[in-house]
This record gives sequence, C-alpha cells and structure tokens, in this order.
Amino acid sequence: MVRHRLGLVVNPIAGMGGRLGLKGTDGEEVLKICREKGAIAEAPKKAVEALLRLAPMKDEIEIVTYPGEMGEIEAKEAGFDPTVIGKITSGKTTSEDTRRAAKDITGYGVEILLFAGGDGTARDIYYAVKDKRQIVIGIPAGVKIHSGVFAINPRRAGELALLYLQGKVKDVKEAEVMDIDEEAFRQGRVSAALYGYLIIPHERTFVQSKKAGQAASDMIDLEDISYYILDHMDKNKGALYIIGPGTTTRAIKQKIGDRYTLLGVDVCKDKKFIALDADEGTLLQLLQGAQKAFIVVTIIGGQGYIFGRGNQQISPKVIRKVSLENIIVIATRNKVSALGHNPLLVDTGDEELDQALCSYIRVITGYLEQRLMKVSI
Repeated sequence: MVRHRLGLVVNPIAGMGGRLGLKGTDGEEVLKICREKGAIAEAPKKAVEALLRLAPMKDEIEIVTYPGEMGEIEAKEAGFDPTVIGKITSGKTTSEDTRRAAKDITGYGVEILLFAGGDGTARDIYYAVKDKRQIVIGIPAGVKIHSGVFAINPRRAGELALLYLQGKVKDVKEAEVMDIDEEAFRQGRVSAALYGYLIIPHERTFVQSKKAGQAASDMIDLEDISYYILDHMDKNKGALYIIGPGTTTRAIKQKIGDRYTLLGVDVCKDKKFIALDADEGTLLQLLQGAQKAFIVVTIIGGQGYIFGRGNQQISPKVIRKVSLENIIVIATRNKVSALGHNPLLVDTGDEELDQALCSYIRVITGYLEQRLMKVSI
C-alpha cells in the first residue's frame, strides 16, 4: 500500500570529469572530451546505491521521476516501479532538463526530493524549487561538492530519506547551495558563490558541511608540514609522490618547482615534477614502472573528506596500486580542530575500499607533530 511519494532527479553526466582531472562537467566542450575519453557516468550508480537503502519501505513508496537516465532506469534497477512524467532526449540532457524535472516532480506533490549530481545540479534544483518549501536531499555524485545540501555519501542519502519518511527525523534546516566557476577552477582559481538555500532533513551525522577555507594563521604549520614531506622524499629516493589538490598541499608543491597545479593532482620523483594535473590514466601508467609510491592528500576544510571530493583522479585503482599503508594525510592544526570530534570521511565510490579505509590514520600537522584520527563513511 503506497503511503509516501518521493521525487527523484538524476543528472546523468554528473561526475564524469572527475577521474579525467577536468574539475567538473559543465559545458558542452568538456562533456564532449569526457565522452571521447570514455568517462564513466557516476551519478546513475550512486542514485541506485541511495535508492537501495529505501528497501524497508519499498511497497509504501511511490517514486515520481523523469524518463530514462534521469531517474526511471535507476529507480527500476533499485526494484521500484516508478511513476514517470515529462520528456527528455536520451543522451543529450542539459541543466534545463534538470530544472524542468525538479519543477514538474515537486508539482506532483512529493514529500521529499532526492537528486543525484554535484554543485551545478544543486544550483539547478534551487532555481527550480526556491519558491517552494520542498524538502530535498542531495546524493553526492559530482566532482566539486561545496554545498551543504548533500549527504556525506550515497548510502547516507538513502538512509536519511528513509528516516525522514518513517518520521524518525522530523527537524529540517536551510542548507547552503554553493557553486564555483569551473573555467576559473581549471585555471587554478577558486571563485565560489552562495546562490541560496534549500531545505534538508536535519541529522548532523548524515549530511556534510559546506567547505571551509584556509585560515591565515596556518602559515607556520604549512611550512613545517612541507619540510616534513620533503624530508620524507629524501628518505625514499626513487619513489613516486602523488600529491593531491589544495592550498595545504600547495606549500609542498611550491618547494618542488615553480610550475604546479593548485587544483590538480601532480606527481614528483626525487623532488622533481614528472606529471602535472594528472588524470587517473596517467597515474596508473606512472605506477606501472614504480617500485614504490606514496599518496599525499589533505583534509577538505569543514567537511573532513580525504578521498572522493575534488581528487577523484586518485581513484580506487590508484589507491590500491599505491597501497593503504602509503597514504599520507596532511592538515594544519586549525583545520583538524575545526572538525571537532567528527571523523575523517571517504567516498571513493568503491564500498569495499571505503570499508578498508575505515580505521585510524596518522594526520601530519607539523614537522614532528601528528594526530591519530578515525576514518569513517
């Protein structure tokens, strides 16, 4: 017996540019490159992952969605018989389709709207429903996810929707819809803007925070951390160092060479860069001939992610090739303190790997300073 109505919007191209190092999939030219290079769509499988968490109420939920890859396929794959409305041109969906779908589906009278995508998708959802008091949950499937409207991973998105429909989570709050200029992002500049707020179920352990910037007082820690990593390189001659994006890792890159990428994944060997802005394919190729390799990543400020947000080039295949023991996490003391008692997070898209990463890891916070932190999903 159907008792609840849930809306579903899937942006089928979200996340395609992540492992290619393209910083997103906004724009026809970038999407063309993704398809030419055989990029895999992330949003559909992540939407299915979220919907599978609704299994305990499967017979009580009517899913209202758009045709084909915008929700119908994913709902059916998760075992639902959805109500399909609207029209699309398969394989050629745009942001206008996302906005129209959100508007039509919320007009159908859904209790909650699940959407799979990244910050660009969240912005489209916002424009479509901003004049309504529609409850939403974002299923994280994009490259850049700065907004506070997303669950911490697809599983939690489905679980939170289930709890809301069961009446076990009753509080709601307004969460930020943030987005950045992808073209500026590809050129190494972060230009972020607040577009508005969407209403989400309020359950702190299920939803991510918005991304926080670097504090001006972190400069001494950054210097100490960078010298620690340089000394680590001296002790591991011939090893590859895969260095992730961010202002924290930039302090290391600046001491290696004048040419580096702030928002890309760079690779060095014996303190010399051998690849800049490397994609997943380049990383795997370099690792084939490497006897030893390390991954250096930082924590996303305010959120706690070490994998799965903005560094998808460091894919599950790359992480396994390097090995979990050779992952080095760095962060300033301010960044660590800002997380409070919250754990570090991983969302690689590989559930088995995420579970393997769930333990305790040493976070380098200074030259001779470390902090043991829990990793969770």
